[in-house]
Order: sequence, then structure tokens, then C-alpha cells
Amino acid sequence: MRKYLFYALSFFVFFLPFASCSRSAPAIEFSTIALNYIEGDAGPFPTLSFFVLSNDDDGYEDLAELRLYNDYDGLLWSFTPETWVRHDEAGNTWIGSRRIAMVGGEAFPSGQYRAVLIDKGGERTERVFGFEVPAIPRYPFPKLTVADGNYTIDSEYPDSYFLCYSTDGSYRNSVKLESKTGSISSLRLGSDILSVALWAHDGVHSTSALTKMAAIR
Repeated sequence: MRKYLFYALSFFVFFLPFASCSRSAPAIEFSTIALNYIEGDAGPFPTLSFFVLSNDDDGYEDLAELRLYNDYDGLLWSFTPETWVRHDEAGNTWIGSRRIAMVGGEAFPSGQYRAVLIDKGGERTERVFGFEVPAIPRYPFPKLTVADGNYTIDSEYPDSYFLCYSTDGSYRNSVKLESKTGSISSLRLGSDILSVALWAHDGVHSTSALTKMAAIR
């Protein structure tokens, strides 16, 4: 009887480490992708903003890598906890990047994209989605003018916002603009805001444009 009991206990002890080390694959609950035009020294250039709503039963710290593929054109962008942006909202964790760019500022291809999320144990999951990029921008690039305490914007985008930056260059907040012209003081941005950038946005087509910063003081 003791002999059989020994074998039974040995069997349990042998398989216990494997049971305790079981891992679950990460999950991509939702993904978002948007096209952004950024004003540079040589003119506007396109970027992508790409985020996934991640979930892993082993915890956020178990996530190791996020990849974005366009298999048809042989494109790959890879992000790790050191390089991705993390955003927590309402108990959900989003990870991704706001500044994905093509080499040389080329246009992004339309078609099928694939998101792949990998954890530290090598378990992975993927999500495939389509994204259409217009051959030419839907709207002309917007313009922002600040002079004598007033602002003027020239934009065909449906919505306009000021992204506000403090004296040390840190982003503080955004303010939606209800008018294309007005006084800076009427916006009540705060005494620590030194400069603003115009963020023009089209939520229907997931497209936006961001100008350079303009000093307001």
C-alpha cells in the first residue's frame, strides 16, 4: 500500500509545477487606427495612430510585444513596453503608438493590416482589420495664425482643438474651439500655457492634422 501511495504522490508532485506554470494567451479586445498629418519642416507628412485594448489573465506585466503588419506590402512595426504608449481608461488598458511613420514620409498603403500581441511566454493572438487611406488628403492642411493676442484658423476639418503646452514644453490639456477666430484670453487657457498647436479632427474618417506649436505669449 505504501508503495502505491509513493507512486501516487510522486505523480502529483511531478505534474504540480506544470499545472502551476500554465499561462493564458493575451487578448486583443478592440483595435483603433487613425491617419494623422503632422506639420514638419518640409511640409505635412502622414503618420498612423494605432492602439489595441489589451487583456491578459496573467496581468499587464506579462505583455511583451505589440506588432502591426501589412503583409501585402511587407511592412512591420514593433513595440515593447519601453517604446509603446500606455493609456488606462475606465479600468481598460490601451497600448500602441501615436507616431507610426513610413520611411521618407511616404503614404501608407490601403488594405489589410494585422495586429499581433505577444506575452513573455511566447503566447500570442492577432486581429485582422482593413484600413483605407485616401490617395490625397481629404482636406487641405490647416493653418494657424496667432498675432496681437488673437488667433485665426483656416481649416476644413469638422472639429478644431488647441493642444496646450506649458512653459517647459509639457502637454497640459486640449481645448475645443467653437470659433475660427477669437482672442486667446477668451479661451482661459491658464497663465502657465506658453504655446498651442492646432489639432484639426475628422472623427468620421479617423483623420486629423496637427500644426506646429505657436507661441501665445
